[in-house]
Amino acid sequence: MTPTLRTERLLLEPYVPEDEEDFVALFQDTRVSRWMGDGPSPEAEDRALFGRVFTKVYAQDLFAVWAVRRDGRLVGHAEIKRTDTVDGHEIIYALAPAAWGSGLGTELARAVIAHGFDTLGLDEVHATAAAANEASLTLLDRIGFAYVRDIEEDDGSTTRVLTLRR
Repeated sequence: MTPTLRTERLLLEPYVPEDEEDFVALFQDTRVSRWMGDGPSPEAEDRALFGRVFTKVYAQDLFAVWAVRRDGRLVGHAEIKRTDTVDGHEIIYALAPAAWGSGLGTELARAVIAHGFDTLGLDEVHATAAAANEASLTLLDRIGFAYVRDIEEDDGSTTRVLTLRR
């Protein structure tokens, strides 16, 4: 079950059905989605993804997925899950552009990492970021992630794999 987490300025809690429009708006914002998965998706796919959070992820307790709120408003998305890409648990986080540049990304990443170490008992967590995503790579470096390897994607881009050990 996805637990509720609190930081100084953020509340991470399970999504509720009423979050659908804000979730879709976050994932439809190309400034955000260009760095997520395979990049921007059609709105219908993002709505289907939101539905699967409830029908699959939460229903089967597969992994933690959070709505990230500040002052009651949805400002981001976060996950921690096992992936084959990193052969371990990967943190995933995204913030709406209005929340960029204020340290919230660092605060969010640290909360998800702490959950991995303290609640899940992990010895290491991983992150992936596009080589061109300088903001995310800088954040990960600042909180102690170390470069592990590059993945050459089918479209010719490069994804960096980074690891933080307890």
